Amino acid sequence: MHRFYVTADQIKGDMISITGSDVNHIKNVLRMNQGEELIICDGQGKDCYCIINRVSEGEITAKLLSMQETDTELKTKITLYQGLPKKDKMELIIQKSVELGVYEIVPVMTRRVIVKLEDKKKEEKKLERWQAIAESAAKQSGRGVIPTVRPIISYSEAIRECGNRELGLIPYENAGGILYTREIMNQLREYSSIGVFIGPEGGFEEAEIELAGKNNIHPITLGKRILRTETAGLAILSMMMLSLEEDS
Repeated sequence: MHRFYVTADQIKGDMISITGSDVNHIKNVLRMNQGEELIICDGQGKDCYCIINRVSEGEITAKLLSMQETDTELKTKITLYQGLPKKDKMELIIQKSVELGVYEIVPVMTRRVIVKLEDKKKEEKKLERWQAIAESAAKQSGRGVIPTVRPIISYSEAIRECGNRELGLIPYENAGGILYTREIMNQLREYSSIGVFIGPEGGFEEAEIELAGKNNIHPITLGKRILRTETAGLAILSMMMLSLEEDS
């Protein structure tokens, strides 16, 4: 069944309004008509099973038949603190992280970040682009929540913020002991919120790892190979997804 997303103000009682580009997609691409069924997600974890009530030029209204919690969300909320990479790597990271179940993504300026976003308008445009990628990936993967890509923050701000998470992890090439990583992965279901730090192309400086450790963020290894920034986050999220996924 086809899935579409709306905001809370588009749901009024048992009637839901679909506007914007989705109207054209439903009418002219899918060629759906009155009486056909579809799923409308509120973007906050609830799926509304609906039947199309009316199709007009700029709006489609649907009648709510039933509502239930989306079964595609991990119960543990994962925040990815991603060291800002070069070029369009962030787009790939966002897309795949959303597919793997991340709850939110926070771009972070670490000491070895090469990219400099001094123009506020350019930063805002990037954030708009990144959020659109997150929304598209959420739709493609059947997510019940559209993860938020938040504004860029400093590394020290990210460390302080992660203090509000129940667990903090920071993959680091000099961390030893894959057994410790396995132990951590086996305990993930004990936590409702987890922060994961990934460095940029140049990795983390030792002082940054020390600061993380002092703030109860645990350095872990992802194996003996050094992974690129666009690979490391996806590797740990894949490990976490396997541990956190609920049985059918």
